[in-house]
Amino acid sequence: MQKILVARPIFPDVIERLEQYFEVDWNNGDVLSADEFARRLADKDGALTAGDPVGPAVLSAAPRLRVVANMAVGYNNFDMAAFNASNVLGTNTPDVLNESTADFGWALMMAAARRIAESEHWLRAGHWQKWAYDGFLGSDIHGSTLGVIGMGRIGQALARRARGFNMQVLYHNRSQVAPQIEAELNAQYVSKEELLRRADHVVLVLPYTKENHHTIGAAELALMKPTATLTNIARGGIVDDAALAEALRAKRIAAAGLDVYEGEPNLNPALLTVPNVVLAPHIASATEATRRAMANLAADNLIAALGEGPNAGRPANPINPEVLGKARV
Repeated sequence: MQKILVARPIFPDVIERLEQYFEVDWNNGDVLSADEFARRLADKDGALTAGDPVGPAVLSAAPRLRVVANMAVGYNNFDMAAFNASNVLGTNTPDVLNESTADFGWALMMAAARRIAESEHWLRAGHWQKWAYDGFLGSDIHGSTLGVIGMGRIGQALARRARGFNMQVLYHNRSQVAPQIEAELNAQYVSKEELLRRADHVVLVLPYTKENHHTIGAAELALMKPTATLTNIARGGIVDDAALAEALRAKRIAAAGLDVYEGEPNLNPALLTVPNVVLAPHIASATEATRRAMANLAADNLIAALGEGPNAGRPANPINPEVLGKARV
């Protein structure tokens, strides 16, 4: 029987599914250290991960490894050059989390614009004594301009929500989407600089790559309106968190909503000292239905990639399909 490592706690019924096909080494506790992760992976044929870094050293120490299934859309934790050099398949879990993530992005954007977290903290501290005409004045969502950076599946889901709020939609992407999609979303393609200058609410939904590192830094924040908000539901590292904290402190932008951070679960301590930011612990996809769908899709990919189950040899979501069927190097 083939052996797999499930590197993170997941739903027990998903483990039961995997045990129908494999000998399962399940880490149902704290995140494994890099050394322990590599040690437990050394004799495995496959792995199910959720953000665990997998690079050349890990792959070379696991000569039987043929597939690593990531329980996420993003896979910046995978060194894909090393995967390809070793003929190891990587898979991810796209589509099943689009709508839940877009819902959360919308909620985070609205919370930042309407100062919900800031006003709740003030209320809990016992400061609310009377109504005031100028108490926690925020900015409107309806009738405003939404700027989406990264018009993939989740970006498009966000743009669809904007129609109900009578918003103008601007977007920037690596490439322009098809005209019919633009028409459906009533979205206009613009440069990043124009989007930052014009948008009232900027939402980041682009993948993390070396090229996208600090897509939003001090220079980009300086282009934004002082009344604008920034929401990041993409990946940590896309925003220069230190520059953002300083812009928030100086009121160069009005507010921000963040679900992801550089170096998470650690975050820049300066973000904890500014009131005009809403902070969430990377939970945009965290509904039970969506997380179950992600776990089951990751399991499906792993089962199929290791030649088991009804879709043997045909995983639904290969990141590097060119290695399918090739011998491990």
